[in-house]
Amino acid sequence: MGKSASKQESKQPYDENERLKLIISALNTGLVLIDPDMTLVWTNDIIKKWFPDANLDGMKCFAVAENRATPCEGCQAVLTFKDGEIHEREFLSKQINRWHKVVSLPVKDQEGRVIYVLEASSDIDDRKQAEITRDRALKELEALKEKLEEENVYLKSEVREARLFSDMVGTSNALRYVQTLVTQVASTASTVLIQGETGVGKELVARAIHNDSKSRSEKPFIRLNCAAIPSNLVESELFGHERGAFTDAREQRKGRFELADTGTLFLDEISELSQETQAKILRVLQEGEFERVGGTQTLKSDVRIIAATNRDLNAEVAAGRFRADLFYRINVYPITVPPLRKRREDIPLLVEHFVSQIGPDTGKKIAKIPKTVMAQLKAYDWPGNIRELRNVVERSLITSPGSVFQLADFSIERHKSVSLPSYQMASLDDIQQQHIQHILNETGGKINGVGGAAEILQMKPSTLRNRMNKLGIKR
Repeated sequence: MGKSASKQESKQPYDENERLKLIISALNTGLVLIDPDMTLVWTNDIIKKWFPDANLDGMKCFAVAENRATPCEGCQAVLTFKDGEIHEREFLSKQINRWHKVVSLPVKDQEGRVIYVLEASSDIDDRKQAEITRDRALKELEALKEKLEEENVYLKSEVREARLFSDMVGTSNALRYVQTLVTQVASTASTVLIQGETGVGKELVARAIHNDSKSRSEKPFIRLNCAAIPSNLVESELFGHERGAFTDAREQRKGRFELADTGTLFLDEISELSQETQAKILRVLQEGEFERVGGTQTLKSDVRIIAATNRDLNAEVAAGRFRADLFYRINVYPITVPPLRKRREDIPLLVEHFVSQIGPDTGKKIAKIPKTVMAQLKAYDWPGNIRELRNVVERSLITSPGSVFQLADFSIERHKSVSLPSYQMASLDDIQQQHIQHILNETGGKINGVGGAAEILQMKPSTLRNRMNKLGIKR
């Protein structure tokens, strides 16, 4: 019996206090019991392990709000004593340089008064360090993302500009200025007036404005050549017509304003419109409203107008052929496209562009464009501008017998005389003097080399200089 009883006694479990201590140790949680006087009345072994040099028994615990650094610097007990609620906080302990999470739990008596606060502190340093590392990596990733986005914006801008001006061939300052104006106005809803001589590429500028518009680039670009439509039909083309509005109106038809809704309407040669039609266009610009020919229903249209003309609208207004109010309405943002003679440095690029573009259609593979030919093309004033240059290149491709580009029977010297001064009844020396001076002006005073005056005049440079000295011509 004695041996049996001793065995049973040895198998007795730990008492409740020992069991609680074991559980607390397994949790690896520091515990502090604080009385209303903010005195530490009890701490467990883990707290003592964390703060081995501190004499914790009977130590006063000061709240963080008092800015007092103590072993329990993350203490929330003062708040729990005040409102009886659970409070928690994560903080970096300055004494041991590790992150902790402190939870303040109220211990209440039977009447609900807080008599103690139990503060449970957990070491969360590994988690916080991982979070800090993660946040740092996210910041670096965000910085890389922003840098990549900036690079993408730049590259997209480069690609967009290359696409936008792909048909506007040239590198001259005059052309670049036009491209700058296009970029400035494209993103707005402003009405644009494009002016320039016939054949300079006004429609290309209009399309570039439309294509670069953020809100309208995916919408219709509708074009109407006002000079190509008979005056009695132009209103039907612009505003549409109802069935039976006139003899041939067998069905209802939408006009250009309806077709261009939310997009762009390009009115080429707007100066050719009648005064009556101009008044109706003015109403659309001012109120966004119109009626079809033969109709009574008022329609609305959100259209951006880009107008173009080769005439001087100021002179047309002064002569009473163009309405002043419409002119002021469309002349919000004027762009003047320079004639080809003002951007001669672009001629070689244009010639090469047209050769590569038209060559396959003519069955010709051009391997060489002689410098003398290019010099002749650069010396000509091109009254028909780029359109005329394209026609000359196409005609020359057709007649060139081999892989060397040769000018067709262009009679360039005859055409050149159009832009020369009027000689009237002048002497031969006077004519020579004016002609040489004109060529020197066109070449910028260049005598030797490709595109020089001597090459164009088909003279030796020394002969040309002697002639200039004889005639009193200075560069």
